[in-house]
Amino acid sequence: MRLEQLLGTQLPIIQAPMAGVQNSALTLAVCGAGGLGSLPCAMLGAEALQQELRLLSEQAQGPWNLNFFAHSTRPEDAVRTQRWRTALAPYYTELGLDINTVQPGAGRRPFDRETLELIAPFRPPVVSFHFGLPDADVVDRIKGWGGKVLSTATTLAEGKWLQAQGADAVIAQGLEAGGHRGHFLSTDLSLQMGTFALLPQMVAALDIPVIAAGGIADASGVAAAMALGAAGAQVGTAYLLCPEATTTDLHRTALKSKRAQHTALTNVFSGGAARGIVNRIMHELGPMSELAPPFPLAGSASAPLRSAAEKAGSSDFSPLWSGQNNSGCKAIPAADLTRELAAKVPPMASIKQ
Repeated sequence: MRLEQLLGTQLPIIQAPMAGVQNSALTLAVCGAGGLGSLPCAMLGAEALQQELRLLSEQAQGPWNLNFFAHSTRPEDAVRTQRWRTALAPYYTELGLDINTVQPGAGRRPFDRETLELIAPFRPPVVSFHFGLPDADVVDRIKGWGGKVLSTATTLAEGKWLQAQGADAVIAQGLEAGGHRGHFLSTDLSLQMGTFALLPQMVAALDIPVIAAGGIADASGVAAAMALGAAGAQVGTAYLLCPEATTTDLHRTALKSKRAQHTALTNVFSGGAARGIVNRIMHELGPMSELAPPFPLAGSASAPLRSAAEKAGSSDFSPLWSGQNNSGCKAIPAADLTRELAAKVPPMASIKQ
């Protein structure tokens, strides 16, 4: 089954939800071109989420996707928090900041029943999750209004777990992907594999559609994934230069430079493994630091550094999210990019049912 059949889109393309670099403008543009536009919601407060929901429900041409995190936030470890602040203290001094003013907090909210009640009246056509799935009754509630439930798997074991928990499709996230790893059964990065190693294994093992994600940047990549059995492709990095994205000028400059050829997994921005372009803080503290508190608790202390440095024109402390293959990044309208990505995939009308 292709994405067009499962989700009702015109094209087998999902725009990856990318917190911090987009709002509903990108979502709407992709929907308008026939793909599935996604809105990252984990960092939105209730009022902001409601505003975006109104825009999507009123303006979207075709189905749209809300993405949430399903993680469990661990209690803060005071000793580890202090070790992390000690490691960051020299940077605070350098930038003229007082580390004692940092307020504790997670910064990324896991999906909860309050959020479920907020989105339910809007009946989102697709709801996707990172870091597993919420409770079974929540999944059933979404399906009850006709919504499709997707979630990310980074290993075959995670894919099987998601299928057993009722996911309508699994997003097979290869190690090449930019942003946060979606792993939830294990944080052992040695278990992670590339998209085109993970994808065929998942397609063979699961009875539900599998969507390829990670390192797919152009029409050839999409076609290759679908030749291996993918129902469609989720693409993120390629959209970062689109005018509808809110990617900062510093981030755009990095994406267009040779620096973008060197990405790494790092935990210094949030505490969770996430792929971005290597910069100063990743080089000096990590990229994977044993001092960083677990996801998402590291972010409260690193965020002020980013803000101060960016005001001074520096990306030394910014999360410059990017996958390993940014060759498809183009400063063109997102609708045009969406259609380009699907250009080498046979249209549904030409496929015998």
